Amino acid sequence: MRRTLLSLAFATSLALAAGASAQAADPVAIARQALDRMDAGDYAQVERTFGEKMAAAVPADKLKAVWESLPAQVGKATGRGEAVVSAQGDATLVKIPLHFEKAELVATFAIDGEGKISGFVVQPAQTAAPAPAVASDAAFLERDMMVGEGERALPATLALPKGDGPFPAIVLVHGSGPHDRDETIGPNKPFLDIARGLAAQGIAVLRYEKRTKARPQDFTGGTFGVDEETTFDAVHAVDALRKAEGIDPKRVFVLGHSLGGMMAPRIAAMSGHVAGLVLLAAPARPLLDIVIEQNRRLAVLDDGKTSDAERDAINALVQQVRSVRDAATDAAAKGPMGLSAGYWRSADGVDAVAEAQRVNLPMLVLQGARDIQVVDADWQRWKSAFHDDPAVAFKLFDRLNHLGIAGDGDGSLAEYQQPGHVDATLIDEVAAWIKRH
Repeated sequence: MRRTLLSLAFATSLALAAGASAQAADPVAIARQALDRMDAGDYAQVERTFGEKMAAAVPADKLKAVWESLPAQVGKATGRGEAVVSAQGDATLVKIPLHFEKAELVATFAIDGEGKISGFVVQPAQTAAPAPAVASDAAFLERDMMVGEGERALPATLALPKGDGPFPAIVLVHGSGPHDRDETIGPNKPFLDIARGLAAQGIAVLRYEKRTKARPQDFTGGTFGVDEETTFDAVHAVDALRKAEGIDPKRVFVLGHSLGGMMAPRIAAMSGHVAGLVLLAAPARPLLDIVIEQNRRLAVLDDGKTSDAERDAINALVQQVRSVRDAATDAAAKGPMGLSAGYWRSADGVDAVAEAQRVNLPMLVLQGARDIQVVDADWQRWKSAFHDDPAVAFKLFDRLNHLGIAGDGDGSLAEYQQPGHVDATLIDEVAAWIKRH
């Protein structure tokens, strides 16, 4: 599947609020008709079936940009699967599998009681099994928590070592996209591996559902930035962990993966109560530059060349980036992957290295040499900035990919669909570093 996790996550993040009072009469027919019309290019007609908030957030042109970007990245559509229907509050959810040449996706519609589409999202099909229960003889236990307060709070899991505390602890912060607490990607669950691996070594770990996964309705207005997506909730998570029974509030760390690593210094600065940072595959350069670079690199991975469709998609992406960076472009205008120019400006303005220098905390910087998303240029920028800082440690793993999973040969996105586990040596490095601090 020729696609970055960044672009995959963002292009499919048009999940919006469901609402209304009674169940729609034939929600499956409504959802299938919407897909038929999008396939036919009749986006204006689809927009007419949207609820008021949905139509404001995802007008026909934005819907067109997202839908028509799919073939260049996942190949031609080859069919659809059977719909699965469930209830969510007063709405009906309809999930329809979408088969493409290079990927399996799922379109999810929320249909309100008036038959209007009040939510829509396209996501990769999840193939991972549920997380296994913690063994009775494990050195830790898990318990449910909430991050934040009130109806906007996010479900979370605390892995807590058995025995007498207080324990050092760490918050796990996701990469881009609507991730669950295990950061499930295909059959893999990197955050589950890290959480249980560290807890078994005496370190408490808090992992939580990302807001774009648990509460996509919070983004219906379209005027959100990277802090609303990532930073603010991570700060709440640090606060919740510090207050949890059995935790040493002076030894709470943050481990950020990918986008989470880029935002980790800002999380620490905003919290004021973070003891140190672990950066796993953290971008060190402007995010928009990395997105273009990733798409160019991934276009040639399967056959060594860039097709006309891929070239057109990349050129369109470059033009969108230029528009985002033009101060004359309205913040509400659509940018790459259907997100607003305002969102991209908020992300593009993050200088993770400079923010890490200002926060001046102990750091452990981890990188896989087979990572095809966050690459050697980012690793070298981190090393150049902190190579002579005794409070910053670096570890490069020759066989690891972007998920911290070992493999051989050149890296590829296909690896993400192969079952694996985060390398035990990486987890040991993190555990030893935390214990030294």
